[in-house]
Amino acid sequence: MEPFLRHRGLVAPIDRANVDTDAILPKQYLKMTQRSGFGRYLFDDWRYLDPGHPGDDCSARRRNADFVLNQPRYDGASILLARANFGCGSSREHAPWAIREFGLRVIIAPSFADIFANNCTKNGVVPVTLPAEVVDALFRDVDGSHGFAVSVDLDQQTVTTPDGQIHTFEFDAFRKRCLLDGVSEIDLALRRADDIVAYERQRHLHEPWVFS
Repeated sequence: MEPFLRHRGLVAPIDRANVDTDAILPKQYLKMTQRSGFGRYLFDDWRYLDPGHPGDDCSARRRNADFVLNQPRYDGASILLARANFGCGSSREHAPWAIREFGLRVIIAPSFADIFANNCTKNGVVPVTLPAEVVDALFRDVDGSHGFAVSVDLDQQTVTTPDGQIHTFEFDAFRKRCLLDGVSEIDLALRRADDIVAYERQRHLHEPWVFS
């Protein structure tokens, strides 16, 4: 996983509360067996006017010009601004896969579904929780300014707007360390492989009945 220290990016707004994982990545794409190729199906039912299926060539599909991520002013956006309870619904990890592959590195919202937020951090996407009134102000700023970009510093746990306002956010210390170092929980466990092997040997010696 690529380390995340700080990121400055164009902000795209999804002005809806309770966006669930089926909206983020519809259920038909869960049939795909690989771990890549999901980015083109992000928000599939909202981005396209015709139904989609795994393996579709999305370049040939009709796009919904009214959907925010199809609008030219948000081309290249890497930060998503959302409303409360983003990522609710099923716990599919495919949703963060699609978000990351699409190019979004940060999601800012007043609240997230817990499992979704954890899945994001495991896949290099940073879920930033800010107070609802701050998010309201950011929505107004995005609407009133083309090219609105913010800087997110995970180490300092801050979001900085173009006019210099700095908003701090809370973040789980363990998840933060993993993102800053670009490591997964499995990576951390493998770093202690020798200790794990030594522990298991001792258990075999002193508690053989456990393994019989």
